[in-house]
Amino acid sequence: MATPSTPIDLSLALVMDPATAGQWLAILPMGLCLGTGALLMMIRHRITWHPPVALAGLALLVLVDVLLLSKVLADGPLTMMMGRWRPPFGIAITVDLTGALLALAAAIVAFAAALYAEVDIDNSGRRYGFYPLLMVLMAGVSGAFLTGDIFNLYVWFEVLLISSFGLLILGSEREQIDGALKYAVLNLIATTLFLIAVGYLYAIFGTLNMADIALKAPELSGSAPLMTLSALFVFAFSMKAAAFPVNFWLPASYHTPRVVVSALFAGLLTKVGVYALLRVMVMLLPIEREALSLVIAIVAALTMILGAMGALAQTDIRRFMGYIVIAGIGNMMAGIAIGGEAAIGAAIFYALHSILLMTALYLVVGEAARIGGSFSLAKLAGLWTSAPAFAALSLALFFAASGLPPFSGFWPKALLVKASLDIGAWWLAGAVLLSGFLCTIGFGRLFLLAYWRPALATGPEATVAASGQGTFVPPPPVPRTSLWRSAPILLLSVFVVWFGLFPDPLIVVSQQAAAGLSNPAAYILSVFPEKAAP
Repeated sequence: MATPSTPIDLSLALVMDPATAGQWLAILPMGLCLGTGALLMMIRHRITWHPPVALAGLALLVLVDVLLLSKVLADGPLTMMMGRWRPPFGIAITVDLTGALLALAAAIVAFAAALYAEVDIDNSGRRYGFYPLLMVLMAGVSGAFLTGDIFNLYVWFEVLLISSFGLLILGSEREQIDGALKYAVLNLIATTLFLIAVGYLYAIFGTLNMADIALKAPELSGSAPLMTLSALFVFAFSMKAAAFPVNFWLPASYHTPRVVVSALFAGLLTKVGVYALLRVMVMLLPIEREALSLVIAIVAALTMILGAMGALAQTDIRRFMGYIVIAGIGNMMAGIAIGGEAAIGAAIFYALHSILLMTALYLVVGEAARIGGSFSLAKLAGLWTSAPAFAALSLALFFAASGLPPFSGFWPKALLVKASLDIGAWWLAGAVLLSGFLCTIGFGRLFLLAYWRPALATGPEATVAASGQGTFVPPPPVPRTSLWRSAPILLLSVFVVWFGLFPDPLIVVSQQAAAGLSNPAAYILSVFPEKAAP
């Protein structure tokens, strides 16, 4: 007679409670992006359907991220365990305020970029898969912001890198291939270092769940293995964020693809690296961040100053914007170096501002080149006369990027300067101000040459006018700007102006997000509710 088997208690291994609607909401951004990308591949021969399908998917993504942010603001961090496996063995999707804010900002700029792509991406680009690659890119970006597992963060990095390689070489031009090679080699090195650091982390902690690591890290804080691990993470993520001295890949590659692709990259990819630094060094390894704070601060100062100086040396406005992106990364890293809720909140504010602004600036660059006929400052002129409304909007965005009031770039820089002075780091505050001053000079130079300088006639008319034997003949009229070109720039500019005029709500929510990173008790309880006090 067979001996009856011992009943298996599945509750020891699996989450037995059904997932709530809010928990399903946590994984919906990735599922929506991947599902839309798959649908676009199924209709790959009907390229006229791609724009409306992608726009509908991205509009839904914005809506989902708004609902997700509202849920987190109301109830705190939420967690969905994939496959129902209990933590720390299952992969956790854990959404806190920092992740929800950045995911929403990313969705907004992706929607704006998709609008602009209607006129920037031709039928050839659609056949090569621009829209499916865009959706996969957004799946990777959303997953990186929302995951609660550090190896899963690596996986989402790979997803967004694969799609970014495809977007970078869209068109298969020689310059694009050259830029893609530099981009790929440096990012693959950074990814390899990240993977090595993840393996080292698992060897130390025996877990990859971020909440579990945050629980265990205080027991080993200050030890040699964690310092080595932290240095690896800082180096890998600094390379992905394009911080000095491993930032040369960015200006060598961001000027090569289509304008809308450059805009997406400038707004999103480097911010994922900054986010990873925030998540790992502030939430998981705060003692090691403190020990490395001087190194990070020096890197931040050099990044923001050399980025601004690099911008001053450029004659191609796309390369100019690439160095402006680098200068902004230095400001965010300064907040990480300083630490504390005020500085971390300023870094989060700056990241949100930069995601929206840098995307808008690259779209402005594309429009300036279309109107003026070139990306070269030597050839651009007269944009103020030929497109006054566009010139005024450009000037507002230039002020925001320089950190001048009353636009969004002023407030995070002011908060960073105050936080620097509060800890006696006057030299770091000086670096923030000097970088802003140099960026202001750079944008002033760009505006004076490309917008304010009078345009001269070319060809036979210019020769006649110069000889004094005829009247000056102006250049031909500028082609009319379509709604597809103006709407995305206006959409992003509204946020830039709004956050500049009414910064209090964003400052408050950024400080709340920083508090959640500095004290991850609520984050941990969302993953391990059984650890709540009785």
